[in-house]
Amino acid sequence: MGEKLKTLRTEMGLTQTQVANRVGVVVSAVSAYESGMRYPSYKVLIKLAALYHVSTDFLLGVSNTRSIDVSGLSEEDIAVLQKLSDTIRNKG
Repeated sequence: MGEKLKTLRTEMGLTQTQVANRVGVVVSAVSAYESGMRYPSYKVLIKLAALYHVSTDFLLGVSNTRSIDVSGLSEEDIAVLQKLSDTIRNKG
């Protein structure tokens, strides 16, 4: 889980301090989560999943599928994202 948390944080361009502030923990806790020395509580796990727009199953390693939160987007916007996703998948 630690490596996933670090990867997601860096992909979003966030610092450990920013993540800590957003999920309500101290910076050393975020560092411990990312190094695998400590696991977040259920409450913090849910906040991390929401922050990174992934499922808790993804963070826990139950699922390898990452999803994109499309709430608030129009059907047309969702269709554009789906087409882009399909195009990228078919590149290789």
